[in-house]
Amino acid sequence: MSLPYGKPGDRPTGVAYEQARAAETAQASEGGQATPYDPLKLCVYATVALLAWLFGAWAVLGFAALGFAGYWRARRAGLTRSKCYLRDTRLVLAYLGLITLVAAAALVLPHVSR
Repeated sequence: MSLPYGKPGDRPTGVAYEQARAAETAQASEGGQATPYDPLKLCVYATVALLAWLFGAWAVLGFAALGFAGYWRARRAGLTRSKCYLRDTRLVLAYLGLITLVAAAALVLPHVSR
């Protein structure tokens, strides 16, 4: 059996690899029948984009605050690495915090007297 990633010592790592291996294992345990890929994430992205388009800065503020609260709770529970592209939960918290502040400023600044 040849390995798709080269020599036995050259095992790749990372979230995508581990997810693929988990799917492979689940497929094997289901009697070997392949299940088609479900692009659920794309539906979620489209829904979030639609809500952001319809509700503007309010939706951005809500999603960013919700994400920040979720990552804050997860970090306090011990999560240090995320499946998010930024990986480190401190970076994710900084990113979501910045988005929250920018969305709040976008909502407040038009109403501030000059």
